[in-house]
Amino acid sequence: MTYPAIRLRRTRATSWSRALHRETVLTPADLIWPLFVTAGTGVEEPIASLPGVSRWSVDLIVARAREAIALGIPCLALFPNTPQTLRSEDGAEALNPENLMCQAIRAIKQACGDDIGVLTDVALDPYTSHGQDGLVDAAGYVRNDATLDVLVGQSLNQAAAGADVIAPSDMMDGRIGAIRDALEDAGHANVQIMSYAAKYASAFYGPFRDAVGSSGLLKGDKKTYQMDPANAEEALREVELDLAEGADSVMVKPGLPYLDIVRRVKDAFEVPVFAYQVSGEYAMIEHAVAAGAGDRDALVLETLLAFKRAGCSGVLTYHAAHAARLLG
Repeated sequence: MTYPAIRLRRTRATSWSRALHRETVLTPADLIWPLFVTAGTGVEEPIASLPGVSRWSVDLIVARAREAIALGIPCLALFPNTPQTLRSEDGAEALNPENLMCQAIRAIKQACGDDIGVLTDVALDPYTSHGQDGLVDAAGYVRNDATLDVLVGQSLNQAAAGADVIAPSDMMDGRIGAIRDALEDAGHANVQIMSYAAKYASAFYGPFRDAVGSSGLLKGDKKTYQMDPANAEEALREVELDLAEGADSVMVKPGLPYLDIVRRVKDAFEVPVFAYQVSGEYAMIEHAVAAGAGDRDALVLETLLAFKRAGCSGVLTYHAAHAARLLG
């Protein structure tokens, strides 16, 4: 049969019919809200390169957790802005059970219990004086195997504080297996690992590095461990290895420029796939809105829906609270 017997516009003619035939549904339960932790009490520090996003002291992070629960957001992702005086060549502050990350984890769990999940970043860039995600040798090359020991210690530190999901973003080879074994041995069998399995050496990370205070410190680039944006097959290899080593879910980062990778990973492995709508993507939307080039509400919901349509189980986005209110 052909037109006019078939008219695809019939089911689009009314709002109730469009809702009935909608293939992809976005809800607040699909969102993870990234938050930046800073030192002090009662502190909110707006981030100039991320309009509308702030760093929060631990007490105000707890307030954000309660806000997320009320909005139906199931999980927070935490990132610390470590004071410069505590950053070092070896990133030792990552192992301190009283660091900002651990303080925030404990405070959220004490206040909210299991009403919300806490996902924690595992990498050394918020703790090193050189801004790299791992330990470096004399030539500035990031040492893979030596870094693993520190990442394992960092993961155990966060798990002991109450983290629900460990999310290694460092892209060192073998780190998922090492962390999984350590969590099992330490009695943290139910702590999940969400691996940044396909994390690209992207130009979209600039505002994030401002937020965690590493942009002015970074020496060199991260191309020897983060993925080449030209590669897709390699992403599948990375995902396959991380799943074999014990990852419960995987992440693609950045988001919108890599929806093809999301789809390929979902089709190949049929596992929970998440994407990070990164700082540069968020900033582009906000600057477009400020320039009168688009409507914030429409842009936010359309981009988030695109992640779900591509196969994501959920999305890390700085627009999480705003989107949840729109979807409420």
